[in-house]
Parts: sequence; C-alpha cells; structure tokens
Amino acid sequence: QVQLVESGGGLVQPGGSLRLSCAVSRRIFTILGMAWYRQAPGKERELAAAISSGGTMYYGESVKGRFTISRDNAKNTVYLQMNSLKPENTAVYYCNAGRIRRDGSLYEYGPWGQGTQVTVSS
Repeated sequence: QVQLVESGGGLVQPGGSLRLSCAVSRRIFTILGMAWYRQAPGKERELAAAISSGGTMYYGESVKGRFTISRDNAKNTVYLQMNSLKPENTAVYYCNAGRIRRDGSLYEYGPWGQGTQVTVSS
C-alpha cells in the first residue's frame, strides 16, 4: 500500500506563496498519477491539480495560472507551488496516487493521508 506524507502547509497572507510537498513511500511512484485535492470547511473535496506519470498536468479552474504541480521521480515526491493565494484557498490539502482520468480527477486511489492545513488570512 502506498503511504503518503504531506507537508508545507501553514498560515500565509493573501497574495503570498506556499509550496506543498508529498513524499510517497514506494518506488511505484514513477508509474502512478499524482494529485492534490483540497477540502474547505463545509465543502466537498475537490481537485486542485494532478500530474500523470508522463508529466501531463491538470488544474482546477480556480487555480489555473496560480498553482503549479510538479514531480521529482528520483525523490518520489510531488509538489504544489501555490502563488497569489486567496482566502478562499484556505483548506486542508491532500495528495494521493492512482490513475488519472481525462479531466484530471483521480481514480483507483488508496486511502487519504492526514493532509496539510493551508490558511490564507491577514
């Protein structure tokens, strides 16, 4: 079973930046798609960004142009660079591994990890 450890969250002012990291436990990382989802209080979990094993990237509409997903196969790690953050980006951010649909959403994925809290506030 793949284990995931998210890190990099915190408190940031509007307009600021954060970089999230997700370390994956197994070397099958290279054949898996990876995705960052987020869940705000009282809302459903939604896709923020995804990246296929071949490096194709997908983004949720609200984060396009501000967030960048990347992966380092040598380190079994996926990143989410978040710029120009807004208060509405406040959420717990989760990563997961699996297969990616054409719209970037994940399927055949494992259990969710603990996530990392991102709070955007002045």
